Amino acid sequence: MILDIINKKRLGKELSYGELYEIFNGYLDGDVADYQMSALLMAICINGMTDEEVFALTKIFIDSGDVLEFSDIPGIKVDKHSTGGIGDKTTLVIVPIVAACGGTVIKMSGRGLGYTGGTIDKLESIPGYRIDLSDEDIEEQVHKIGCVVTGQTADLVPMDKAIYALRGVTSTVSSIPLIASSIMSKKIAGGADKIIIDIKVGNGALLTNKEDANKLSRLMKEIGKFYEKEVRTVISDMNVPLGRCVGNALEVLEAIDVLKGKEVDNNLYDLCIELATNLVSMALEISDKEAEKKVINSLKDGSAYKKFLELVKYQKGDVSKLRISNKEYKLKSNIDGTISNINALKIGKLAFNLGAGKKEMDDRISYGVGVKMEKLVGEKVKKGDVLATIYYNKCLPEIKIDDIYKID
Repeated sequence: MILDIINKKRLGKELSYGELYEIFNGYLDGDVADYQMSALLMAICINGMTDEEVFALTKIFIDSGDVLEFSDIPGIKVDKHSTGGIGDKTTLVIVPIVAACGGTVIKMSGRGLGYTGGTIDKLESIPGYRIDLSDEDIEEQVHKIGCVVTGQTADLVPMDKAIYALRGVTSTVSSIPLIASSIMSKKIAGGADKIIIDIKVGNGALLTNKEDANKLSRLMKEIGKFYEKEVRTVISDMNVPLGRCVGNALEVLEAIDVLKGKEVDNNLYDLCIELATNLVSMALEISDKEAEKKVINSLKDGSAYKKFLELVKYQKGDVSKLRISNKEYKLKSNIDGTISNINALKIGKLAFNLGAGKKEMDDRISYGVGVKMEKLVGEKVKKGDVLATIYYNKCLPEIKIDDIYKID
C-alpha cells in the first residue's frame, strides 16, 4: 500500500526498487495524490536515501520516458547543469562559447526552483524563443550550428517534470538524493556523453554548506560511473549573487554583456570561463590549458556572441524585443563605507517577490522585473550612492537595506 511505503520512509527505512516504482509511477499515472507524494518527498528530504535507492530512483525517472540517441551527430556531446543559484545565467554564456570553439552542446534546461531562477524562464523572456523543440528539431539544429538550449521534450523524463514542479512548492528542493536523481536522469536520458555539474553552495543556493556539496558531487559521479558517463563537478560560491543582475530579462542582457566582453571583472565571468573550459576540454579532448585559451579567444574575437545570436535566431527568438520594466526604484546607501557582503538569498527573495518566480504552480512570471546591483562587494560607497536599481511592475515590497547589503 502507498501509505505503508510513505510510513516506511518516514521511519528512515530503505525502500526497494519495487516500492519506489509503485509510488512514483502511481503518481505519474494519477493514482497517487499530490498530498501523498508530498509526504514521501518530505520524508526523503528529512531522512535521505541510500546510494542503492538513488540508483533505483534515477532508473525509474529515466525509464518513465524516451532516452535520446544522437549517434548521427558527430563528435562528443557535452552538457552542463547547475544546481541553481541567485543570478545564475551561465548557460546563456557558456553554450555559445563551447559551440564557437567547435564543441557540440545539447542542453535541456529547467525552470526555477524556489528562489533560484531557471534557464528556461530566462530564455522565455526573449519574445518568440521556442523552448519546446522536438527530437528532430534538436538534431537538425545541432547539425547546423552545434548547439541547442531547450526545455525537456514531452517524452523525456516526464516523471521528473511532475516531481520537479511539486518539489518547488513543497519545500523539498534541497534534498540531495532528489537533486541527484533529477539532474542525472535528465542528463543521461538527454543523450550527453560527458557532463559537468556546477554545484552551488551558500545562502543563495539549494545547498548551504560544503559538506552537502561534496556529498552531492560524489553521488552524481557515482551515478555517472553506473551509466558509463564522464561527470565532472565544480563547487562554486553562492553567498553573493552571480554577476550584477537577478531577474529573467535582466539576466539575459547581462549574459549578452559578458559575451560582448563588457563584464569581465566579476564572479560571473570567472565561473563562465571555468565551466566553459571544462566543457571544451571534454568535448575536444584537449588539455584544460588549451581549452581555456580557445574559450577566451572566442570572447575576444566575437565568435561566442555571434553564436549566441545564431542560437536565438534558430529558436525563433528576437533579442531586440527584450524588455525590462519601466518602473524603477533606486536603493541608496544610508552610510559611507565599503561593501563587505551582498546577501544572495535576500536578493533572490526580493526578485521572487517582485514576480520573477512562481509562488504557486500556475502563477505567471513577470519577465521584466528584477534587481540590478550597481555596486558589488569590495566597492566603496558614500551615503546616497545607488546600491541597486529595482525594476517592478505593480507594487514594491518592503526593502531593508541592512538585510541585503553589509557596509563596513
